[in-house]
Amino acid sequence: MGSMWEYLEKRRFFARTGPALEEVAASELEELGAEDLSPSYRGVYFSAQNPTLYRILLLARIPSRILAPLASFPCFSDDQLYKRSTKLAWNELLSPEKTFRIFADLSGSRIKNSHFAVQRLKDAVADHFVRTLGKRPSVAQAEDSPDLWLHLLIQEDRALLSLDVAGGALHRRGYRKEGGDAPLQETLAAAIVRLSGWKGETPLYDPFCGSGTLLAEALMSWCRIPNSLFRSSFGLSGLPDFDAPLWEESLRKANEESRSLPEGLLSGSDVSPEAVKRARRNLSSLPCGERVSLKSGDFRTLEGLADRTLLCNPPYGVRLGETEKLKTLYKEFGDFLKRRCPRSTAWILCGNRELIPSLGLRPSRKIPLFNGPLEGRLVKLEIRPLL
Repeated sequence: MGSMWEYLEKRRFFARTGPALEEVAASELEELGAEDLSPSYRGVYFSAQNPTLYRILLLARIPSRILAPLASFPCFSDDQLYKRSTKLAWNELLSPEKTFRIFADLSGSRIKNSHFAVQRLKDAVADHFVRTLGKRPSVAQAEDSPDLWLHLLIQEDRALLSLDVAGGALHRRGYRKEGGDAPLQETLAAAIVRLSGWKGETPLYDPFCGSGTLLAEALMSWCRIPNSLFRSSFGLSGLPDFDAPLWEESLRKANEESRSLPEGLLSGSDVSPEAVKRARRNLSSLPCGERVSLKSGDFRTLEGLADRTLLCNPPYGVRLGETEKLKTLYKEFGDFLKRRCPRSTAWILCGNRELIPSLGLRPSRKIPLFNGPLEGRLVKLEIRPLL
């Protein structure tokens, strides 16, 4: 099937995202220098030379993975996956001395089990080396960082093999030591911060801070903290044209661009003291995290939040009967916004769309977003002073 390097030479990559985040991710990638952007299902195709690619790997906050497509072929069965994969030039990316790991996604595939698909691809890679060199590379154990990360997508009976140049999921920032109940994924929280347009012009407050993910992503955005802060390895060293000096220079520049957080710019609260403790522990992992003001308390007891940006993810309930109880909470929160938050703008992630009318305020925007499998709305409320 020819050289795998032929695919990589195209300098074409795929930034994988959560559902409904394709456009906001494309905007972020363009800002970081990506070219020829093409939003697609669950991600964005883009072109980038090494300096831009390295900057994206360090600073992009919304993609969950950055993939370099290697090979694509029809795949109607596991035997076909195996046979086509053994013919690829794996020696251009791997050697028996290196380790690798594979993860897979299946959609509209006749192969129904992703673990089985991964095993067949592992067999194909190993058998290719046994046949050509007489020995095989090792599969990395769960606790180890492999030399090469591979992604297998089988969609509508077509396989796409890609190299994961980030070397794992980018949403695992490393600051979240404790998650609590149903925490927001970091990439979704980063998308909410970006969609709000907040750039530090007004103080930001989260009255339902939970484990602090929205505040952490706002902190990282304002302070320009690389998403790689706690990352020890990347998968791009497996690329044939990996430029180690340029990568080190990119790391240095990204760290130099960071800045301090002004006192009072970020703050939040939660009715649960335990949630606030978790948020404090998580934020303390980040530079300037101690400057984020946190306290436990119900929003109803707050004195007021005038001239602020509010970002929050209130409870939305998934069990039978919870919606009616939560309608009261949303009504009271809407009353709080109207009475005590003049000239503020609130961005509220409503996981249950039925609860939006209970706020008693007319949203100026409703943006579809998925929190896990649930389709909700990020609503924008512009609070005018009471006459």
